[in-house]
Amino acid sequence: MGRTPQGPPETGRVRRNRDADWNDWPVADYLAENYRRLHPCDIGVIRHHSAVYRRFAPGGLPRTLELGAGPNLYPLMLAGAASRGVDALEPSAASVRYLRGQLAHGIDDSWRPFYGLCRSLDPDLPADCAEALRRVRVVRGTADDLAPGTYDLASMNFVAESVTEDFGEFTALCDAFVRAVRPGGTLLAAFMERMPSYRIGAGPVWPACPVDETALRAVFAPRATGLRIARLAKDRTLPEYGDTGVLLLTAERPAP
Repeated sequence: MGRTPQGPPETGRVRRNRDADWNDWPVADYLAENYRRLHPCDIGVIRHHSAVYRRFAPGGLPRTLELGAGPNLYPLMLAGAASRGVDALEPSAASVRYLRGQLAHGIDDSWRPFYGLCRSLDPDLPADCAEALRRVRVVRGTADDLAPGTYDLASMNFVAESVTEDFGEFTALCDAFVRAVRPGGTLLAAFMERMPSYRIGAGPVWPACPVDETALRAVFAPRATGLRIARLAKDRTLPEYGDTGVLLLTAERPAP
């Protein structure tokens, strides 16, 4: 779903993805708290991800995935040169409405600096953000709907660790993410480091699974090759989220 502020930890039973009402995801509050301006964290993620997309020639990726796209547009912008088609897979009705509105009617002005940075790093991106986003197809669904081997590249940003308190379910979601790409396909992801369950504004507590580099290596090393994990320091320009930074992952699905 995305980068999110800390809330009080849930007591009692472990909360899983199905226990949260993602259709009620507070899009307006989420954007206000996170994406109405560029933060150092965003700049770091965009620089990292842009370097991965620049490995590919314009149009060199027939089909790519943004898993759990949420209302965050910059991962979709970044794919706009290398990918000929982007599936933004998102379970939340509220986030789907936002994404479809942005694609149909034009992006909010607050997203323009994000696209400016994306294009400064990748001049192959179209001059017009709307052209870059024309490649995007918003699909309402979950990781359970993914057919193995469908995509040439899969991207996931602040998702698997932000939807469950159960490490087993976190692992299963990451497994579906890996299997979604063809053998040899590219994996690209960002995770909040050690983020506990959280609140957005005055809303409910959403489940999260605190993960660190050791946890990511335990999950991805048996499933991927060429695993690389970089770290961004905690972004002090953001409200206190309870995280300790951001982990950036690249890898490939092994060939058979």
